[in-house]
Amino acid sequence: MRDTPKGGAGSSGTASSDGRPVSIGTVLNVLREEFPEVTISKIRFLEAEGLVEPKRTPSGYRKFTPADVERLANVLRMQRDHYLPLKVIREHLDALERGEQVPLPAQAPPARDLIEDVPEAGEDRPTAARIGRVELLAATGADEAVLADWESYGLIVPHADGGYDIEAVTIAKLVADLGRFGLEPRHLRVVKAAAEREAGLVEQVVAPLRRHRNPQTRAHAEATARELATLSVRLHAALVQSALRGRPQ
Repeated sequence: MRDTPKGGAGSSGTASSDGRPVSIGTVLNVLREEFPEVTISKIRFLEAEGLVEPKRTPSGYRKFTPADVERLANVLRMQRDHYLPLKVIREHLDALERGEQVPLPAQAPPARDLIEDVPEAGEDRPTAARIGRVELLAATGADEAVLADWESYGLIVPHADGGYDIEAVTIAKLVADLGRFGLEPRHLRVVKAAAEREAGLVEQVVAPLRRHRNPQTRAHAEATARELATLSVRLHAALVQSALRGRPQ
């Protein structure tokens, strides 16, 4: 869609002085008064996740009501100030719109202090942010030779003190699972390179947020990075599936 930023936002924080629906560009200008890091892509992402449902013109342009803009602002505040997942935010706002008095969940610690580790059902993993070599071997069932092979190809990377990030457990198990299909660590270098390029793209987006003078904006950078990483993974999976379907049977 050709939604591009346009002027017309006032300093009052409302979408329009007469309450008429406005374009996504005007919404962006309004929100940036309080959330300088917000982008059109972010607004579209929140729409795709069901946090806001703007009307569409016959030609397909989004039109946001003042209520839509206020809802977006509330979403961004809850992300920034309480670090809540979008599902919880959506349920909370929907309950308020139904007239229910729902207390806001307690404020969570900053995103940088959280461990983003989602195991598969029934899977046991260490819960520390860092683990040692012995713990990694025990968690993955690998031996020293196998782990050294993974490290030689950069799939598992230890820190200077010999410890590993908790994500190393997930990576190791996935590498081992792929190995059952004949994919060796040397074959996975292309996957590692692609992941590093995707991480570079995410960093380009969040780097300005981390340098922002507002400490809340800097803290919000980690939540933004996680959202971008999630979208990147979903896109990667969809592209792989699309490429496989496009191959001759």
